[in-house]
Amino acid sequence: MSLVTEVVNYGPGGIFSAYAARPRLARLPLPGVIVIQEIWGADDHIEDVTRRFAQAGYAAFTPDLYARHGIRPAPLERSRVKELQEFMNTLPVAAYFDPEKREKAMKEKAGDRAGRYRETFDALFSPIMDSDRHDLPQFMDPLRELISFLYKDHDAVRGQKLGSVGFCLGGTLSGALATKSRELAAAVVFYGAPPPDEDLEAAACPILGHYAENDPRITPIIPALAEKLKSKGKSFAYHVYPKSHHAFFNDNRPSYSVSAARLAFARTLQFFVEHLS
Repeated sequence: MSLVTEVVNYGPGGIFSAYAARPRLARLPLPGVIVIQEIWGADDHIEDVTRRFAQAGYAAFTPDLYARHGIRPAPLERSRVKELQEFMNTLPVAAYFDPEKREKAMKEKAGDRAGRYRETFDALFSPIMDSDRHDLPQFMDPLRELISFLYKDHDAVRGQKLGSVGFCLGGTLSGALATKSRELAAAVVFYGAPPPDEDLEAAACPILGHYAENDPRITPIIPALAEKLKSKGKSFAYHVYPKSHHAFFNDNRPSYSVSAARLAFARTLQFFVEHLS
């Protein structure tokens, strides 16, 4: 399918930016899908996922949550994040959040790049680890501004329904958006942490969750989330994918599971057909 792809600027003074894709020959406006990055940022994989939603008939957008006026801080530049991700892919998952194991691995394997990797790792993960909430303003502000911009001002989407889908960090933010935006019609969460209990009452749209069987930080707490949302009369459906691990949808990582990713994508498209049409 032939697509139109571009970078759009939005927010006060055009401070925020998003990669956008839509079918070239589709009559506008179209329902919109906001694709929210993993912790690794709006990278090649996330932009590819954005194009997949465009090929499915949506105007799709992925905001660069790390950039302001199109520029990222040096430790978060795309090349440096990609470099760190490739290194972290060689480590066991346990080393991600165990400082001693991670530091040992960096010293043994990274050589003179260890300091560079450490700086980028801290820039990526410290805001998450140092907060007791997941809806961090530096991430939520560009997302809420994007929803407002698309719904009111962007010719490709104006007046149409909007959905969000996010992965890992983005999954957490997609769930948070469901509690903070009345303009969002549907939210999809891939292995993201749930919103705080005090925010659940504000959930204003249907939510679909995809979780890995082997994801001990996230999946065990999802049944309780489902019960809480049900008790409040909220719409939440979820699936746990057997033999899968966190980040099973990312085909650039060792955790990729083609069977889980295929089924989760099909379910997501059906969910959006039901709620964005």
